[in-house]
Amino acid sequence: MKIYFCGSIRGGREDVDLYLKIVKKLQNYGTVMTEHVSNTQLTRKGEDGSAAGDRFIHDRDVDWLRQCDVVVAEVTQPSLGVGYELGRVVDMKKKTLCLFRPSTGRVLSAMIRGADNGEWFVVRDYSEDEVENRLAEFFNTLKRT
Repeated sequence: MKIYFCGSIRGGREDVDLYLKIVKKLQNYGTVMTEHVSNTQLTRKGEDGSAAGDRFIHDRDVDWLRQCDVVVAEVTQPSLGVGYELGRVVDMKKKTLCLFRPSTGRVLSAMIRGADNGEWFVVRDYSEDEVENRLAEFFNTLKRT
């Protein structure tokens, strides 16, 4: 199974340690195409050294979105890029899990929470100690469909 993981890069790296924990759990379910999102050395500047720059990153990531089987997004840290990716996957009707931590005091965008259709696009509130269970619930649901 090919898994596309979304997390904030240029929008802020405050949750990178959590991203690493999530990516490690996701590897139990398949190949994480975007494990670089959890790289603690990656800064808010994003991927440096890409000869083609932002266009390359955009085109590569959209291609990965097309190729993936499922999408898992940690959406607590607001990110224009993650929002863009989620808009694309809604259009593609990809099986998607969005994870949000209300304990941060943030409020999730209505455009994300409102896209939850209970079937192929789901949003789940969670705390850090519940992440493994939320992932298991999501992937177990996939097995039944």
